[in-house]
Order: sequence, then C-alpha cells, then structure tokens
Amino acid sequence: MRKLIIGAIVILYSIPSWPQASVIYQQGIASEENLIAIQNLQPYSPGGVGFDNRYEGIRGTSRLFDTLLPAAMRIRDQKYYIQVLADIDVVKNLVLFQHPKTKKLMAVPAEFVSVLVMKKGDREILFRTTKGKEFDTEMKETRFFQVLKDGPYQFIKLPSKIFVQADYKGAYAADRRYDEYQLKKKYFLKGPDSVFYQVQLNRKSLLKIYPQKKSIIESVSDNEPVGDKEIAFKSLLDKF
Repeated sequence: MRKLIIGAIVILYSIPSWPQASVIYQQGIASEENLIAIQNLQPYSPGGVGFDNRYEGIRGTSRLFDTLLPAAMRIRDQKYYIQVLADIDVVKNLVLFQHPKTKKLMAVPAEFVSVLVMKKGDREILFRTTKGKEFDTEMKETRFFQVLKDGPYQFIKLPSKIFVQADYKGAYAADRRYDEYQLKKKYFLKGPDSVFYQVQLNRKSLLKIYPQKKSIIESVSDNEPVGDKEIAFKSLLDKF
C-alpha cells in the first residue's frame, strides 16, 4: 500500500516593519498650515509623497467554492472513500480538507486523488483528474475537472482561476483598485478516439468531433432559447 505524506498548509502572515527616520520641519509654516498641507496632499502630488489609499485589497481566493463543503475523497489505488470537509485549490491543484480529528487544514495534490464527490446544497458534484487522460491541448500539471456527463460521450468542465492585478495608476488605467481571482472554465468532450477535445457549447463545435451524428445534432437549432447552455449541450449528448 502506498504511503502518502500529506503536508499541512501553514499560512504565514508577515507584518512589514518600517525604519525610523528623522522628520525635518519646514521653518516659517505654522502647525495648522502643516496639517492642511498634509490633508490636501494627493498620492502623486508634485513635491511630496503621500500614502495611496485607493488600493482595496484582494477579492476572491484560489479556491473553487471559497468554503469547505461535505465531500467524499478516494485516494488513488484505494477502494474506500474518506469523509471530509473540503474545497479545491484550482491554482495549486490541491484538495484542501479539514482533518476530522485535529480540525487542521491539510492538503493532497491532485495527482494522488482518484475521485472527489462534493455536496453543495442538494447537489452532488463529481470531480476527477486529468492524470492518465489524453487532451488535444497539453496539460502540464494534473488538474481537477467536473464531470457533467459520464459514459462514452464524457462531457467535462475544467475550472481555473487567474489572478488579475489592480490597475488604477497612470493616465490610461482601468481604475480597478483591487487584485482579483477570476473564475474561468473550459469544456471538453471525449471523442471517438478517447481524446478529450475542447469545445464551445454549440452545434458547430459538436459536429467537428462527431460528424457521424450530424442528423441528431442538426435536429436542434442553436437559436432555440435555452436557460443553461451546459444543460442544453448535455441534453443533446443524451440523444446520441
């Protein structure tokens, strides 16, 4: 039996220290005038440096759900599931989970995980990993994907988060005063050659992978009103 060493994640908070410096007061200006000058000083005022308090911090996290959810996790090469509270770090490709006894936050790399079933509300969400699977685009790391439809026409969603930096300095800045983790997702469909191909949620993309299903695919119009494209795409695959 393979022994897995699971490292606990320790979050270190660093507090910056500032060197002391002597303050030189300009002669000939009253204390009240000094206060007014400081109050009116802007971050980029000529002749002085002020504190730029426009930055609003970081929005979001690298986690998929941003909270711990009830989950059943099966480690690779094992037959049983472990019941835990967990989330997925889609940037570092880890399962974060709370140790049932110590309550400490632990982590397991995606390459060691076979199946992860997470319960959100009344839904069970199935995740597997890209390990051992072939994709039309290179997967440099083992990543988690959500199974939207299982079986021979497997339809999956690959979530990720990108870090977008604040942009509020300069004349042409977007005035976005915060850094943010933004959720992105890509969809893949298992082709007849068992390769997962990236798809757009429309008929044209589906026809490229399964031209032999043309009559079924063309029976549904892209212009038909649909509330959820994922559900509509899956419904079309159910007809195969």
